[in-house]
Amino acid sequence: MGRLDGRTAIVTGAASGIGRASAEALHRHGAKVFATDVDEAGLASLAAAHDGIETGLQDVVDEARWDAVFAEAADKLGTPSILVNNAGIALAGPIEEYSLDDWQKQMAVNVDSVFLGTRAAMRAMKGEGGSIINISSIAGLGGAAGASAYCASKGAVRLFSKAAALECSQLGYAIRVNSVHPGIIDTPIWTKNITRMAEVMDEEQAATLTSDTGANTMDVDAIAEGTAPMGRAGRPEEIADMIVFLSSDESSYITGQEMVVDGGIRAR
Repeated sequence: MGRLDGRTAIVTGAASGIGRASAEALHRHGAKVFATDVDEAGLASLAAAHDGIETGLQDVVDEARWDAVFAEAADKLGTPSILVNNAGIALAGPIEEYSLDDWQKQMAVNVDSVFLGTRAAMRAMKGEGGSIINISSIAGLGGAAGASAYCASKGAVRLFSKAAALECSQLGYAIRVNSVHPGIIDTPIWTKNITRMAEVMDEEQAATLTSDTGANTMDVDAIAEGTAPMGRAGRPEEIADMIVFLSSDESSYITGQEMVVDGGIRAR
């Protein structure tokens, strides 16, 4: 018996990183998984590696596509009772040089998609209940120079999740809503974020904005070594373990909470 036998899960941003690790972990523990992303090749790789994981292309800011994703998942696998709102982007840069277009894109992908997904999940799950897991970040718990828009977006996810949890409870829905706050995790989004910081800032700016990490490089492992008390970057699988827990009955009395998985960074 798997911990999640008989349950259907939707995971967004599942082609790589935390999303892929989460889809794989949910599947391993018995859930039927519908994995979505805009990365067609990544989804094909996931499906090829795991018999039974269904996939579908999804732009998470497309409102109409959310209804279609829930309908497809229900048709192929059964009514979803788990949603992992994982899809996200990180667009770093100094505030003075940050464009409104980038700000709006950051908010659309990281915040609008979580609203759309949570709304669709509440409509689908209110009869039988379920678990909604919104991926935020430790950047949603405190500021970080050079990442103002990302921090704002992830802070919004944190408070939206709490409000949604309270609303579900008030309405009598057996739906739990929680947010997960990864620290420095060795994933493509971190690599892209660091690369963008290097591209949009000159060497002196980049050095100034990362000086509090104790690292003298923009490398993920070096930043983690200088920042996380545990002295290393986290693995996507370590976030996936928390997602499995929040999807299972073992977390049946947990809602409206922020689950931090960061190697001790926020303990300071």
